[in-house]
Amino acid sequence: MALNTNLTEAAFRVVAVTDHFVLLNKAPGISFHSDDGPGLVVLAEQELQMKLYAVHRLDKVTSGLILLARSAAAAAKLSKAFSLQQIEKYYLAISLDKPLKKQGWVKGDMVLGRRSGWKLLKTMHQPAISYFISQGFADLPFRAFLIKPFTGKTHQIRVALKSVSAPIAGDVLYQAEAESRVYLHAYALKFSVFNQDFAYVCPPDIGQRFKQLTQQLQPWAKPWCLTWPSYKNKAIKATK
Repeated sequence: MALNTNLTEAAFRVVAVTDHFVLLNKAPGISFHSDDGPGLVVLAEQELQMKLYAVHRLDKVTSGLILLARSAAAAAKLSKAFSLQQIEKYYLAISLDKPLKKQGWVKGDMVLGRRSGWKLLKTMHQPAISYFISQGFADLPFRAFLIKPFTGKTHQIRVALKSVSAPIAGDVLYQAEAESRVYLHAYALKFSVFNQDFAYVCPPDIGQRFKQLTQQLQPWAKPWCLTWPSYKNKAIKATK
C-alpha cells in the first residue's frame, strides 16, 4: 500500500499503522467532519482502503497527531482510555504575547460566548483542566508553549492560553492577529492499551514560526519525561 508522506500536499500523513489503530498527522485547515466535502476520517478511509472509527477529535485549525481505530472494539477501548485520562496528550503552541504567568494550571468551566468562541469561568462544576509550561527565546519573536490537557473540551487549549493573555498566534477567534495558520499542534501521545505501550512525538512542520522553533524542541523531545503535576477528576474515580 503506497502511503502519502507529503503533508504539505495532503490532508494528512500516516505516522503509524498497527493492528488496532492508525495514527495520522493531520494538516491544519482540514476538517474532522464531512461538512463541505469529505472530512479527515473519510479521506483516510479512501486513501488507506480500510474502515476507520473516530475516538477523539482535533479542531479544524489544529494540526498533529490523531488516532483512528480499525474496529468497533478497538474504538470502544480507545474511547474509554481517553475518557479515563489514560492517554497522555501534549500540544505545542506559539503566542506573540507575554503570558500572565510562564507556567501553571488553567482550570474552569467553559461556556459558549459570542462569535462561536468559548469563555473560561471561575466556577468548577465540569471544568476544563490544563497545565502548561513555556519558553521564550532571545532570537525569536514569540514564546513557545507545551500544554498537557487533562480534559477534552472544545477549544480548551485555545481558551486556556487566551485566559492568560497569550492567545495562540493566528487565532483570530480569540483576538490574535491573523497568520498563515493557527499555531497549535497535537505534538505527542503516550498510552498503554492492547497489552502494549505506545509513545509518539510528531514535531510540527507547517508554518514558518513552527519551522523556526524546530531546533529549540530538544528539551521537550519526550514531554512525558518532564515533571508534570497530577490531576484526577472525581467523576472518573466514581466510575471505576
